[in-house]
Amino acid sequence: MAVNTTITRYEHAINELFNRRPEIMLPGLRRIEALCYSMGEPQRAFDAIHLTGTNGKTTTARMITALLVATGERVGTYTSPHLQDVRERFRIDGAPLAVDELLAGLDALGPHIERVEQATGEMVTFFEASTALCLWAFARARIDTGVIEVGMGGRWDATNVVEGRVAVIGRVTLDHPQLGATVGEVAWEKAGIISDGATVISANNDPAPSRVIEEEVGRRNATLRVLDHDFGVTGRTLTPNGQRVALRGLDRRVYTVDLPLHGAHQAANAACALAAVQAYRDEPLDPSAVRAAFAGVRSPGRLELFTSDGVPVLLDGAHNPAAATTLARSLQELHGNRRRVLVLGIMTDKDIAAMVQILGAAADEVVVTTPDCPRAATTKQLRDICVAEGVPVAGVAEDVGDAVRMATRRAGRHGMVVVTGSLYTVGDARAALGGELT
Repeated sequence: MAVNTTITRYEHAINELFNRRPEIMLPGLRRIEALCYSMGEPQRAFDAIHLTGTNGKTTTARMITALLVATGERVGTYTSPHLQDVRERFRIDGAPLAVDELLAGLDALGPHIERVEQATGEMVTFFEASTALCLWAFARARIDTGVIEVGMGGRWDATNVVEGRVAVIGRVTLDHPQLGATVGEVAWEKAGIISDGATVISANNDPAPSRVIEEEVGRRNATLRVLDHDFGVTGRTLTPNGQRVALRGLDRRVYTVDLPLHGAHQAANAACALAAVQAYRDEPLDPSAVRAAFAGVRSPGRLELFTSDGVPVLLDGAHNPAAATTLARSLQELHGNRRRVLVLGIMTDKDIAAMVQILGAAADEVVVTTPDCPRAATTKQLRDICVAEGVPVAGVAEDVGDAVRMATRRAGRHGMVVVTGSLYTVGDARAALGGELT
């Protein structure tokens, strides 16, 4: 009976949270700053590593968490979006926040949200409430370090109430149109997470984002460390379970690790994670702890392999042209010329035509679908764009699980299915395939 009551309370609480419009992210820090003030400034209870960039943030955050836990730190990790359960966003030492703790946090948060909404006359959004919940949970757990991923951009993102001792800026490309029409404009938004005196770990070498990041580093009296200059990947070979990677750290030492993730981009993410932890701790890391940490890293929905009726099903949340290009390259590296059927569901605020063009070239045919998200493009929109781009459409399915089953039949025993276009699409597919919360 108690279990059923908890489940009912959880479902009600999550419904209330989602009524706060997860599809919108209002720029500005006024509401989240007021929330934090009302709550007693929980973001000041721990040190932090703050992450932004266009792609790879969640995986890099998981890698940083694994490294910190291996060194004895108590770590809270905040990422988004979730794939199957909102608790994935809030982790203590790598484990999702317990149901009871999430319920306690939402109960504690309620009066503060009401106070802020009355004072401002504005709604506290889903992401602002989630960020406040994260800060409450991490302060309550008495963590040593918060690993905090931005929701979108950085400068006006709700997570920017956190002052990170280390700021990680992954590769910057065009993505959300709200962030700017040029890479330089997007980089300005993302560089906004740099705090005074911080160390910045950047994966950017292209002139436009690099110049903007360097200017912000100068204004903040921060220290800049750049991939392929101050640290990087010196070698990688494929293994049955992923890849063996040689990482050059900030200490110039080479750490050879077995990484159970696929793709050259994951090796670069690993290099950034190692550099971030070295900058944060400012002391040597035990090579055996580094190896153990990377060996245990998992990143659901990122080149993650399942099977359906004996057919391989690869899940990858590529959600913009840069990520689509990375996925196409990884498919060629890992699976050669194997017949591929794509299950494709994309958000309306993305460059759908460019993504369809890139992903369509890596597939034999496509099944279009719509994930359970208000921002998702309709199957008709996707189908029309696929036809216009000359990409063969094998079928249409309004339900992602149905789309996976249709694609599995189309792929056959010697083919494979690739589910992509959005993490929401991947999350729905993962649930349909029986994927567990990890």
